[in-house]
Amino acid sequence: MIIILIWSAVLVAVFVLFFRQKYSRFSEYGVKHMKVVPLFGNMLRIVLRKEHLAENLNNIYTSFSEERYEFLRPTIVIRDLDLIKKITVKDFENFLDHRGFTDEKVDPLFARNLFSLKGQEWKDMRSTLSPAFTSSKIKLMVPFMDEVGEKMIRALQKKIKDSDGYIDIDSKDLTSRYTNDVIASCAFGLKVDSYTDENNQFYEMGKAAVFVKLRQIILIFASSAFPFLIKILKQSIFTPEVKNFFIDLVQNTMKDREARNITRPDLIHLLMEAKKGNLSHDDKDGTENENVGYATVEESSIGKKTVTRTWSDVDLIAQAVLFFIAGFESVSIAASFALFELARHPDIQERLAREIKEQNVKNGGKVDFSSLQSMKYLDMVISEIIRLWPPGLSMERICTKDYNLGKPNSKAEKDFIIRKGEVVWMPIWCFHRDPNYFPNPEKFDPERFSDDNKHEINQMAYMPFGFGPRNCIGSRFALCELKALLYQILLHLEVSPSSKTVFATEFDTDFFNPRLKGGHWLRFKSRN
Repeated sequence: MIIILIWSAVLVAVFVLFFRQKYSRFSEYGVKHMKVVPLFGNMLRIVLRKEHLAENLNNIYTSFSEERYEFLRPTIVIRDLDLIKKITVKDFENFLDHRGFTDEKVDPLFARNLFSLKGQEWKDMRSTLSPAFTSSKIKLMVPFMDEVGEKMIRALQKKIKDSDGYIDIDSKDLTSRYTNDVIASCAFGLKVDSYTDENNQFYEMGKAAVFVKLRQIILIFASSAFPFLIKILKQSIFTPEVKNFFIDLVQNTMKDREARNITRPDLIHLLMEAKKGNLSHDDKDGTENENVGYATVEESSIGKKTVTRTWSDVDLIAQAVLFFIAGFESVSIAASFALFELARHPDIQERLAREIKEQNVKNGGKVDFSSLQSMKYLDMVISEIIRLWPPGLSMERICTKDYNLGKPNSKAEKDFIIRKGEVVWMPIWCFHRDPNYFPNPEKFDPERFSDDNKHEINQMAYMPFGFGPRNCIGSRFALCELKALLYQILLHLEVSPSSKTVFATEFDTDFFNPRLKGGHWLRFKSRN
């Protein structure tokens, strides 16, 4: 009995010393930080669904602003915009990578995509894919977006006609079905109608792939803190059903197109061309460098390099799946909040509807790339939406070699050296809502992005698609898709609050991404 007690005391002492060493990383440099819970760091309230990630970030940003602990891993939260510019641009090579959330042998569709690849492999894949996301390529996909939008409007108008002149809909569900069908068409060449065939296989597989709930949240964070354990347990973010669905879909589509010599200007075709080494940044119609809005990010020299690397089928499938996940969830989040704000601000909605109607008449009822980009107020609205409700709450990087971040505060006696493998977080959500950068930040005000005012915006404080060479490769596509969706809806429908509309903007802690607790319910009726 005495031996058991002695060994128990030794074990407790070992754990105490281990955690003290782990959680003294910041204290020894004079960095203030929140209290930690052993094993969980500052993440316990998120794991217990007591707090959303956006709230967690905001608490840290407004309290100490320097750091947090993810389980056992110290994570530096950077508030200094000049330092962020150094990290993401000037000293980019020191912070080249994202964290890996899974092992490529267990989950290759996640581990081998552009988001997860590291080092030279990431550079080569970025260079390979970059020509697929230029304005000239996206221009060819606008007819597919328009076709999906017309199906959506027909379905909504039929439901309105069959009801009392209006319908109440969860706009997150509405926009998710739109983005699902756009991705099905623009990425995979499939004709899907998720408004009439509500439970089609593509939509169900899409929901299973992108709706990140508690299990995936824990798995994502745990894979970073305890990678050895996740590898041993062989846990995958995707279920076998989801993985097999996308693998079969992409492989069969490629084989069919090869056999029948089918060419269609979508992502599958571009991936096939990339595999053959036929993609390039050559632009014959002048739209290569055309922005699709204020929020557009520019491609760096890394993305414009020519590579001759041969990619496997799994690598290409992984990129198609990433494109689906990003296009499905991020765009639908932004679109649902756009409808939410337009419903709450009828004056802004009517001004935007007038611009859309005038453009529609001017363009003979057609929707094309040029007409979408010519509408200044539409771009102002969308730019403000993704400021107020950025789909990506933060931007992170892994330190690839020890780096001097400088003194953490005025009272610190020595510089803080971030070690290789440690993480920096740049809280996009917090910068976008900081009154130092955006006066009256909680107000939905598209005028911030007017020609008279946009020069006053601190460019470093506005980063809805990230910053530096590792920014979002799909920013042009996302902005174009958002514009096409709002164009179709406001041309034909009026959006207003309903009896189910939730005005208190509290996030649902069941979801990793920003979603309103109680849903995104709005009322839709035909526009006169």
